[in-house]
Amino acid sequence: VEPYNATLSIHQLVENSDETFCIDNEALYEICMRTLKLSNPSYGDLNHLVSAVMSGVTTCLRFPGQLNSDLRKLAVNMVPFPR
Repeated sequence: VEPYNATLSIHQLVENSDETFCIDNEALYEICMRTLKLSNPSYGDLNHLVSAVMSGVTTCLRFPGQLNSDLRKLAVNMVPFPR
């Protein structure tokens, strides 16, 4: 199902979004099994891992400090060919 979802949604993502984070479930399973030592990770475990990563990515957007930024700066630094 995942390849179909990715294939069918790519046109809408290209046309309607400025930033997209692609997440590979298989890679998340490997991280949970090898790094976190979970024998049988659930989708809840995968979601927790993704939420921790996204929280880290957006920390500079949510808290003041020297590394303070905004979504535009994040897009400028992350998107090599903006539309």
